[in-house]
Amino acid sequence: MNKMFITFLTAGLLFTGFANAAGNKEAGKAKSATCAACHGADGNSTIAQNPNLAGQSADYLLKQLKEFKSMKRNNATMSGMVAALSEQDMEDLAAYYASNKAKPGAADETLVKQGELIYRAGNASKGLSACIGCHGPTGAGNAAAKFPALSSQHSDYIVTQLKAFSSGARANDAGDMMQNIASKMNPADMKAVASYIQGLN
Repeated sequence: MNKMFITFLTAGLLFTGFANAAGNKEAGKAKSATCAACHGADGNSTIAQNPNLAGQSADYLLKQLKEFKSMKRNNATMSGMVAALSEQDMEDLAAYYASNKAKPGAADETLVKQGELIYRAGNASKGLSACIGCHGPTGAGNAAAKFPALSSQHSDYIVTQLKAFSSGARANDAGDMMQNIASKMNPADMKAVASYIQGLN
């Protein structure tokens, strides 16, 4: 065998091994029973402070679960919930929630204009970047970059996360991007863009 073929074969074996380790959504469904109280049976939460998980990318969900476990993302409830989960458990749960569909949300019509402006254009006078650059025109996110889907997410949850990023209480964002962005937003900005995002379907 020549060197190029060996390299290709090795890469193929590594890829195959990675594929075999991917989450199993059926196993994830069985393991999700303890998650349902906060996030809903299918990942559509009925509690506005708890995020919808349905339709989120598996890679993003897996990243968050790992970071709750390592406490890189600090949340006492979630750190306790994931403490006993194995790598495979987390992959299975991520695969299950990613396979479900998010239920449409609705925006507060009085906040749509301001929220859309922030989401799509940012605010140059504040140095505030537009959300659309990372999260896409429909809020679908960027799975490859592990940027989350935002469409139909609860506005209360989004506001809480923006405040956490702004204060530094949440700091698991790549390159401090969200911390830098949220720190330039006032409460009215956060409320408006969060409401707009909730209505993105």
